[in-house]
Amino acid sequence: MKAQYINPFLTASVNLFRNYLGVECSSKAPYLNQDPQNLDEVTGIIGLAGETVGAVVLSFGRETAIGIASKMAEKKYTTLSNEVIDIVGELVNIVAGNAKKDLLEFRISISLPGVLVGGGSKIKWPASVPVITIPFDSELGPFSVNVSLKV
Repeated sequence: MKAQYINPFLTASVNLFRNYLGVECSSKAPYLNQDPQNLDEVTGIIGLAGETVGAVVLSFGRETAIGIASKMAEKKYTTLSNEVIDIVGELVNIVAGNAKKDLLEFRISISLPGVLVGGGSKIKWPASVPVITIPFDSELGPFSVNVSLKV
C-alpha cells in the first residue's frame, strides 16, 4: 500500500490528539502487520466502502482508552464504562472521516463505528489486502492505527 493512502490516516490521528485532546503524539514507523488479529484490549473499527474497500481500526490498551476518554470528556473515568466505549467509537469515526477528506478520488463511504472489548475478538479484514499498522506514543499511552485499503 502506498504512503499516499496511509498518510491521511496518520495525519488525521495526530490532528485528533492535538485538536480534540490538546495532546501531542508521535508516530513510529508504519509496518505491514503479519498478525492483524493481535490487537489491544479496546478496538474501534470503521468500515470503508465505495470505489475502494477497507477498514480503519484504532487499538488501545485499557488504561490508554480510559485516559483518552477522560481527557476528551473532561471527566475522570476509572473503568471501561459504556461512555468510554462510546468515545472510542467516536475517535475512530473522527479519524476515518478526516482521512476521507484526503482520499476524495475514491468516493469512500464510511460505516458506523463499532468497538470490540477484550481479547479473542476477530476482525474480518478485506480479503487479500494488507494491513498497515502505525504505532503511536502519547502522554496518555500507546495506541495503534491499523489501515487496510484496497485501491
